[in-house]
Amino acid sequence: MILNALIIMSVFLGILFFFCLYRAFIGPMAADRVVSINIISTKVTVMIALISIITQQDAFMDVALIYAMMGFITTICVSKYIEKGKLF
Repeated sequence: MILNALIIMSVFLGILFFFCLYRAFIGPMAADRVVSINIISTKVTVMIALISIITQQDAFMDVALIYAMMGFITTICVSKYIEKGKLF
């Protein structure tokens, strides 16, 4: 029962992924695009964690943590670049 719920949540997150991808493509401002890419990164992290639970492989949790850190650092760097025009 719980396995089916996790699979349904994964499919639902996959569908929501495309809505965020649409916002990243159409977004009128750069800030909208950055936020939507950050949301996509978060959704992928959650999907990796769900796959880890479904398959019962703990190694995927490490991958999810590293992906979350990379997404956070990327969001910070892109936001700083948009604001100042340079990274340093």
